Order: sequence, then structure tokens, then C-alpha cells
Amino acid sequence: MAKINDNYLKLKAGYLFPEIGRRVREFAAANPEAKVIRLGIGDVTRPLAPAVLKAFHDAVDDLATTQNFAGYGPEQGYDWLINAIIDKSYKPLGVELKTEEMFISDGSKCDCANILDIFALDNVVAIGDPVYPVYNDTNVMIGRTGEADEKGYYKGVVYLPCTEENNFIPALPKEKVDIIYLCFPNNPTGTVASKAELKKWVDYANANDCVIFFDAAYEAFITNPEIPHSIYEIEGAKKCAIEFRSFSKTAGFTGVRCGLVVVPEEVMGTTSTGEKYSFNKLWLRRTTTKFNGASYPVQRAAAAVYSDEGWAQTKEIIDYYMENARIIREGLKEAGITCYGGVDAPYIWLKTPGGMSSWDFFDKLLKECNVVGTPGSGFGPSGEGFFRLSAFGHRENVIEAVERIKKNLK
Repeated sequence: MAKINDNYLKLKAGYLFPEIGRRVREFAAANPEAKVIRLGIGDVTRPLAPAVLKAFHDAVDDLATTQNFAGYGPEQGYDWLINAIIDKSYKPLGVELKTEEMFISDGSKCDCANILDIFALDNVVAIGDPVYPVYNDTNVMIGRTGEADEKGYYKGVVYLPCTEENNFIPALPKEKVDIIYLCFPNNPTGTVASKAELKKWVDYANANDCVIFFDAAYEAFITNPEIPHSIYEIEGAKKCAIEFRSFSKTAGFTGVRCGLVVVPEEVMGTTSTGEKYSFNKLWLRRTTTKFNGASYPVQRAAAAVYSDEGWAQTKEIIDYYMENARIIREGLKEAGITCYGGVDAPYIWLKTPGGMSSWDFFDKLLKECNVVGTPGSGFGPSGEGFFRLSAFGHRENVIEAVERIKKNLK
């Protein structure tokens, strides 16, 4: 009989968002008259920008003609998309990248998981807490960890608490680690890191031969001009950091699927015999073996995001969501609720009132306000007592949800 991967059995609970869906379905079935407003899962609600949609349609039409038909493309992405991203998104930051250092994918969630293929299992990983669950769970699945303790921490992973006391910026690890996950603007807390904060991490990584996995999926939502959009704005980062970005929230591609990962040629690892080797070469080999590339129409649509017209329209959508964030943040404060984020990120991280547990607050908000959010404890033990609300909603629903919260929880 075929044997299973026992590492999956170490996962103590179902993935966070399916559990939320289960509870919401049960409530909706028992209360069919209730109008449930969902501000939990960070899924976008606005249509694609017109210029992006036109490029998508035109690319599909290309597939109907012999002259413009596109079959297999380069697994790492078309140069015209990669160069557009470098020119429009990185060069304005003062960051110079080679075409060969960027890889187009079908989403950064996949990249964050797949990148583990090119790292040995005996690397020690440091992960923030609370954190995007994919970082933690994929390390469990691949076999890097032991069992979870009663707190929910897995043996073999170094957890870095992100709390009110440290402004949700983790402290440098005290023990030796090899891989560090950083996410800014942060999911779930909505907080950001200054250049000085990121410089500490880059200096630490270079001094200790670590690699930083930098998730910049929400960089387009930064409003403060002093906050870095890329880890590569920090001197020395191209020697130690791999950066992930996504079109999902930036351009509304959650259903379209497109992302990218930057692996600078200078980021090196060591072989079992102690020789240095470029992770860029390994990721290229992995990509060309296990991936056939994002589809041609999707990449044409992604390139249109960086046209003058496309970016202006995309920015309007981003501004729409950030206005939603302001409405939520200010409404919660009026209700006497302590909250963070929502200024440079589309997430608001609130402290549950009265010391209520995260899941108890989820149930209270669902039953009394008919509003869905995300329990902070689902992102890690340090998220207990906190709750995440997403700004990715229709304006009228956001306003109504805030009014319900203010009425019932004030």
C-alpha cells in the first residue's frame, strides 16, 4: 500500500480560512434572513482596471490567429513583462535588477511554498508570530519540523513574537537561524517596517549567512513615502534576500493568478561539501522543471498594469480600498476599540474588547453584527486576543459593517 506523507498529520487544525467558511455557512443556514458582510478573507471585490481588462481580451484574441498565437512561453516569464516591472516598479526605488533575477509565477502563495524546494531540510527557519499561515504550514508539510507543542509552536522552528510591546516588529533571533521570513506591510497586523528596521535584519542576515524571504505582497498600499517598498532599497539586501510580490491585491488578480519572485544572483548557499552556489541557478532549474509559466493572456494583462493608463486606474482601485481601511479604522476607534494598521496596508488589526478570545470575538461579531473577520489566533499564538478586518469590500458594505459594530460593541 502507498504510504502517505506523515508530515501533513502534524498539522493540528484545518487551514484557517476553510474553518471560517465552515462557521459562516452554518450561521447562514440557521439564519437565512441575515445579511452577512464578509471582511475576513482578503479577497478583492473591485473589477479589473479597464486597461488591464483590454489587454487581457486582446491577448485572448491573439490566440485566435495564426500570426499572433502563443504556445509555451518561457517558464520564468516573458522578458517584456519582467522588464516592465523592473523599469516601472524597481528602478524608481533606485533598485537595479537583471532580467534573469526575476521569475513570473501564478501567485506568491505558491512561490512562498515552492521556494523551500531549493533549501536543505536541516536549515533552521525563523518565522514571525502572528504570521501568514502558509509560511509555517509549508515548513511542516515539507518535513522541516517536529510535532507542535501545546502552544502550537512546532519543534525545529524559531518563532519571533510580534506584539504590542514591540510594535509588531519582531526582535532579532537569539539563536542561530538560516532562513528568516519577513512580511511588510504585514499580514495580518497591517504594520510596516522603516528602512532602519529593515537595515537591522539585512545586516544580521549578512553577518550570520542567513537568507531573508521578504514578502512584499502589499507594497502597493504603502502611503508613507519614508517606508521602503522593497527589501532591495536596503544596502546589502541583494546578497541575502529573496523577494516575493503579487498582483492579487495590487491589481485585483486573486482570480487571475500572477506573482513574481526576485532571486538576485548574489544570494548564495552552500553545498553539503561547503562550496558556495547561487540560489538563482537552483530556482531557475526548479522553475523550468516543475512549472510551465503563467499563461500568455495573464502576463499581457499584468504588463498592462504598468502602462501609464493601467497604473493610474490601478492606483484608483488601491485608493478605494485604502479609504475603506480608513473608514474601518476610524469607526473602530469611535467604538473604543484599540486597533493598528490600515494606514499603509489594507488590514486592520484590532484588540478584542474585554480580553475576549479571538474565536469568541469572531462568533460574537458574526452573531450580533453579522460581520465576518479573521481571528488573530489563527495566525499564531501571539495573535490570541486580536482580530483582523480586511478593507477589500464594497464601500456600502464597509460602511454598514462599521455602523453595526459601533452600535453593538460601543
